[in-house]
Amino acid sequence: MSKRSFLAFPPARYLCSAVLILALGGCQTTGIEDVTGALGGKQASIAEADSKADARPEMDALRERYRAKPSDPAIAIEYGKALRDSGQRAQAVAVLEQAVLAHPGNKALLAGYGRALADNGNFQQAFDVLGRAHSPEDPDWRILSAQGAVLDQLGRNEEAQQYYAAALKIVPNEPTVLSNLGLSYMLQNNLSKAEQVLGRAYQRNQNDARVRANLALVLGLQGREAEAEILVKADLPPDQAAAKVAALKQLLAKKQQRADK
Repeated sequence: MSKRSFLAFPPARYLCSAVLILALGGCQTTGIEDVTGALGGKQASIAEADSKADARPEMDALRERYRAKPSDPAIAIEYGKALRDSGQRAQAVAVLEQAVLAHPGNKALLAGYGRALADNGNFQQAFDVLGRAHSPEDPDWRILSAQGAVLDQLGRNEEAQQYYAAALKIVPNEPTVLSNLGLSYMLQNNLSKAEQVLGRAYQRNQNDARVRANLALVLGLQGREAEAEILVKADLPPDQAAAKVAALKQLLAKKQQRADK
């Protein structure tokens, strides 16, 4: 793979109103909700609040297991993921960093640590750690896709696309990788290519809300808001659908304002 550096984001960076947040647990750059940090609003729904309340006893139990056996790699990985999922990103990094220091050759730990670093915004360090989580002789497509997503965060889109291509050689037409690749093209303002790739992802898995959200974003950025709204509203109750459509329109309006400056 080329090691050329692309040190600056391309001019199309204005396409996103916030830096992309990586959902590296599934090696997928997130959908519109996390790109903007706004779709559906910041406030959790009652159902989401109940879900978080239900998860608290599990988190407490997991924390006690970790404290009892902090050197156990499997427990550290599970606890680190739970911390990431609950938004405790810095704590997840600390837990996994300690585990990696104790088990520097454990590839599963390195993978979890790399993802936690990316969640926390430590992109260059995340890329370096993820590179140690697999090898050219035994590549992991999920880690390749995660490395690509981190490179996109660093503005090195062409390098990122090489990593996605390598992942797709292992798992052709994998929707999560295609979704990341499509967003990478979007960051380069290559919207027609982004639509083509995201359309392939959508055909492979029409039930993935993140893929639909990413495709809707690209359609909206091309002025095809009616098509975008259909995708955004799929399978949602009317109130949630209305909120997401409103947020999509807000994102597109911000994009137009920046383009007019």
